[in-house]
Amino acid sequence: MIEKNKNEVDLNKVRDEIIKLKKNLLNFKFQKSTGQLEKTSEIKKTRVQISRLKTTISKVKRGRNA
Repeated sequence: MIEKNKNEVDLNKVRDEIIKLKKNLLNFKFQKSTGQLEKTSEIKKTRVQISRLKTTISKVKRGRNA
């Protein structure tokens, strides 16, 4: 997971992490549709992680504009 200190957050790392999580989410959805996914809770966990990272990005941007 990415560091939570707003002063040290690197937006490029956060965006790369979001891209990686979105790829994982797509794979989870394919696995679920084919019946290969055993832990369906991983889909929700991944979506929550993506939303947290997006929130981090918006907080950092808001802090820079203030």
